[in-house]
Formats: sequence, C-alpha cells, structure tokens
Amino acid sequence: MPFEKIFYFLTLAAALGSGLIAGVFFIFSVAIMRALERIPNGAAAMKSINVVIINPMFLGVFMGTAVLCLALAIFSVFRWHEPGSVWVLFGALFYIVGSIAVTMIFNVPMNNALEAADTNTPGGHEIWKNYLTNWTFWNHVRAVASIVASAGLIIGLK
Repeated sequence: MPFEKIFYFLTLAAALGSGLIAGVFFIFSVAIMRALERIPNGAAAMKSINVVIINPMFLGVFMGTAVLCLALAIFSVFRWHEPGSVWVLFGALFYIVGSIAVTMIFNVPMNNALEAADTNTPGGHEIWKNYLTNWTFWNHVRAVASIVASAGLIIGLK
C-alpha cells in the first residue's frame, strides 16, 4: 500500500478518534457535570466515573488517537509540500496539546485530589465545589480542542 493511502487512513482514523473524544468531553460539559452538581452524592459518583473511565475501550481511543496524531505530526513535517499537510499538522497538534496535555496537566491532578478528599467534610465539600468549576472549565477546553482537531484533520484529508 503506498504511503499516500496509509497517510490518508491514519488521518481519517485520527479525525474519527478526536471527534469521538470531543463527544465524550462535550457530554460531560453539557450534561454529566451539571447532573452531578444537582445530586447529593455527586462527588462519589464522579469518583466512580474516574475509576471506570480508565478502561481499554476509552484509553484505546483516547491514547490511540494521540499516538496517531503524533505520527501524523511527524509525517506532516516531511510532507510539507503536499496538499492538506498543514491542516493535518494543525489538527494533530491541537489534539495532542488541547486534549492530552490539558488532561494530564489539569484534569488528572484534580481527579487525584478529588479521590483523596473526604467529600463528607467541609474541606472536602469545598474541593468538590472547586472541582465542579475548574474541572468543567478545562473539560470545555478539551472539548473545543478535540473538535477543532477533528475539523483540521478532516480538512487535511484529500
């Protein structure tokens, strides 16, 4: 199979993966976090979600898309003269920075702090309130970044 076809299918797979992840982040931003804020034991539910989400299906798409994007970013630099390569590079980098890096720098540490907190205490309740605001903000960033990444990758398809 010629490299052009491989590059096309890798780009398509990364576009689909980033779109799928954008959907996960979007539904958390517009529904799940709001629902958890309304229920008495929302923090416990979120703690459970944070454990359950670490599974092969989610991580396969989330991290698999990152691996594809890293490869596509490298390939795009070497294919700079080819139509669409700039868009593929843009989309790949947007996913790596806006989805993966933001997750590792902001969301995961907040998940760890929430896990360690006793949310039945005043201090733990304060952690939960801050979590709802701050985690959701960074989740909005991840949702937008992932959809922009998907769009860039789609535009880069030829």
